[in-house]
Amino acid sequence: MKSIILAAGYATRLYPLTENFPKPLLKIGSSSILDRLVDDIDSFEEINEHIVVSNHKFVSHFEDWKNSRSFNKKVTIIDDGSTENSNRLGAVRDILFAVESCGVDEEILVLAGDNLLDFSLRDFVEYQKRKNTACIMRHFEPLKERLCKTGVATIDESDRVLRMQEKPAEPESNWAVPPFYIYTKDDLPYMKKACAPGPDGNRICGTDAPGDFIAWFCSVRPVHAWLMGGKRRDIGDLKSYEEACRAFVI
Repeated sequence: MKSIILAAGYATRLYPLTENFPKPLLKIGSSSILDRLVDDIDSFEEINEHIVVSNHKFVSHFEDWKNSRSFNKKVTIIDDGSTENSNRLGAVRDILFAVESCGVDEEILVLAGDNLLDFSLRDFVEYQKRKNTACIMRHFEPLKERLCKTGVATIDESDRVLRMQEKPAEPESNWAVPPFYIYTKDDLPYMKKACAPGPDGNRICGTDAPGDFIAWFCSVRPVHAWLMGGKRRDIGDLKSYEEACRAFVI
């Protein structure tokens, strides 16, 4: 298994902090957001490499981060070539870019590089082993205003995802889906299919948000949803960053 960490965004809502610095490397307490994610998964025996997808503007910052510390597993920094928010590839195309650039032919654990978790992803990986399918994470969200800003899954009694909505105006359930995924080796060709423009120039699904792919993919392949063992924080704007800094003082 390889981890693919999505870190190619421009975080315009966090300006001026991120105007010339990548959001995943912002400090939360004594560690960066990216450090906290990697420190958790770097000891997983299943993972043999971490692939960090950057944009061209910030790639040198991630190279410096890589060279500033040690890891148990190989770390690869790749540049998706985008230079500003207007020409970014989008999360789904960045996942495919990592798969194709690094010749990935095995399971992948996909992580958003701007989210904080107060629990380990160990149980998520174990859950996926039992299901042996693509897997997403879920948590109960009572507030409609928050559901409208995230992925929302409808699931059955066996945790299988029946439908997935990305930032829906009318959420079909209260199961919010954060941007953490596991895909099997056999799932990867479907991502290439989804990202390829058809004869009319349109793609099968959207490619900007990572949940865009799952919204289509769960209709053609089995996907299961693991109930999160804790809480997560999405560092989306200055207010959420300041709240995270107060919550994670160490």
